[in-house]
Amino acid sequence: MSLVDFSSDAFIVAFFLYCFAFMFYVIAIAGKKWSNRDPIQHEKRWGRIAFITSSLGLASHLTFFFTRWAGSGQIPTSNMYEFMTFLGMAIMIAFTIVFAIYRKPLLGMFSLPLTVIIVAYASVFPQEVQPLIPALNNYWLKVHVTTAALGEAFFAVGFAAGMMYLLRVVDFKGKTKEAKRSQFWVEFSLYSIILIVGFIVAVFAFRGAGYEAQFIQEKSSIDGKGTESTITETVDYTLPPIVKPYNSDIVKADSFLGMEKPIFEAPYWMNGVNSGRKLNTVVWSIIAGSLLYGLLRLAFRKPLGAVIHPMMEGVDPEDLDEISYRSIAIGFPIFTLGALIFAMIWANIAWGRFWGWDPKEVWALITWLYYSAYLHFRLSRGWQGKPSAWLAVIGFVVVLFTLVGVNLVIAGLHSYSGV
Repeated sequence: MSLVDFSSDAFIVAFFLYCFAFMFYVIAIAGKKWSNRDPIQHEKRWGRIAFITSSLGLASHLTFFFTRWAGSGQIPTSNMYEFMTFLGMAIMIAFTIVFAIYRKPLLGMFSLPLTVIIVAYASVFPQEVQPLIPALNNYWLKVHVTTAALGEAFFAVGFAAGMMYLLRVVDFKGKTKEAKRSQFWVEFSLYSIILIVGFIVAVFAFRGAGYEAQFIQEKSSIDGKGTESTITETVDYTLPPIVKPYNSDIVKADSFLGMEKPIFEAPYWMNGVNSGRKLNTVVWSIIAGSLLYGLLRLAFRKPLGAVIHPMMEGVDPEDLDEISYRSIAIGFPIFTLGALIFAMIWANIAWGRFWGWDPKEVWALITWLYYSAYLHFRLSRGWQGKPSAWLAVIGFVVVLFTLVGVNLVIAGLHSYSGV
């Protein structure tokens, strides 16, 4: 067995350990009501079991990372599969550090699902070791990617604590306009997370069914002399084509619910290779996520926020507020170094310029400015509690769009992997 094969086995072990750890954290928090033990002792006991399990998962994840690095001869952060697996590992490192400080099992109940979702999302992408393109074969890339991801990981923990704060303080039985507004946005935040889960479920379902579709796309290309020519590209789909590529013809498509042809064509401004497929992915994410959300609402017969809210009873909201702030305060300087300073050094070496207004560069700057504003409002304006929690939640949405949305919707130098 090669080291790369062994690393894949370690990755699967890590994924299942994370799932078990999440269940143990749920037992630690939600099981207190039905336990015959003292609730505090019950939480401590199961919280300890959950933390040990999650730590074993992290150890297995680290094993995956270093054995894949040794087996491939390059740091495993060069494509979307490797980067997202590293981000999931970084979130676990950040969670472990924050948990060691505050010892709040409730934090694991919200941080572990993020890791599980990101690790599952990573598995959607091709998992083969791919040779590095010249721009990626640089020492500074390793420093840039790893530190940027670690900073984003602390933002993720801050998001989890901020989300817990909102689920704790929002009155889900309130009838006032302010209460209903808070209920709506908390529910929308949970719905947004479920969209990602729905996308993962859809991809694996159609991949398991062996679904295939293929298009021939024609697009214009201009060479260095200004001569325009037409090139033909083949675009493969693994999800039924609701949206077909711009200016393309269908080659083959398996039938799905009687649908054999796309419903509409991608707009002309999305004429890049894979742009239509990426838009199709977004559409399927919304469909599958909405269906999953609807099934959960039918099962519980109430908003998901109202389902989770009772588990938060007895939790000090000030502790959650502090955890969210401290996590972001730790992550901000790390992100500044990785996503801006080290990124500029690498860009100058790889492309001969420190800044080029590439979409991923722009959104990294937007993320940095956003969290700069968060810290400013927190420290200078006294924005604590609910305003701070909302900023933490919205901030991680910005991070997710920078990581996922830019790759799905916008083409650029950083879009080296498609969906």
